[in-house]
Amino acid sequence: MKARQLPLDLRLRDHSRFETFHAGGNGLAAATIVALAAGSSTERQVFLHGGAGSGKTHLLQAACHAAFAQGRACAYLPLADLTGEDAFAVLEGMEQLELLVLDDLQAVAGQPGWERALFDLINRMRESKRQLLLAARVAPEGLGCRLPDLTSRLGWGPVFRLEQPGEIELKTILQRRAALRGIELQVSVVDYLLRHECRDLETLLCLLDQLDLAALAEQRRLTIPFIREQLRHFSLVRDESGS
Repeated sequence: MKARQLPLDLRLRDHSRFETFHAGGNGLAAATIVALAAGSSTERQVFLHGGAGSGKTHLLQAACHAAFAQGRACAYLPLADLTGEDAFAVLEGMEQLELLVLDDLQAVAGQPGWERALFDLINRMRESKRQLLLAARVAPEGLGCRLPDLTSRLGWGPVFRLEQPGEIELKTILQRRAALRGIELQVSVVDYLLRHECRDLETLLCLLDQLDLAALAEQRRLTIPFIREQLRHFSLVRDESGS
């Protein structure tokens, strides 16, 4: 395994744990990943897919946290962040790990070097009796793989489609995240955020983190007037930066 080929900061987000994941309609998928991370599952490979905000990355990183806690050799690789002509070489030797977690497969599908490397890796992981956890925005057959048989290998184990959280689940998730940060988030405040911001979970969670930092800096509570003020400020900053 060539560590020099991993110049990126691939640390896990501390809040991405099983206990902070709101399963909702994704209970079976979550239970399967919990067992996989613990090494108690008979499954050798699991594939998750779903749109942004469906919780894929949260589950994947939670699996790594749980595996590390049990002393298992594990790695999390977000493939969308691995760029370069021969970045796929990072997969060499990964079958030595007990659990390998690969995120964002849609970012490399259709690229010959990556597809061959993934094809060979899946075979090596199976031969070594190691476990592989995969995720993409679409199911294996929707990735548009060009390499014959790669699509079928990606689906060698259970394939789960993660459901997007509904409004009630979004409220629950936001309030749980706030509680973890020591914030009491009133229902009226959550309702205000959902009315005035997009309902993409990742965007909302990032916004909550920004609002918390701003509240700490100004020694303010997360009230609707404060949030309204901060949203105007964030909008001005985005406009000035041209984004």
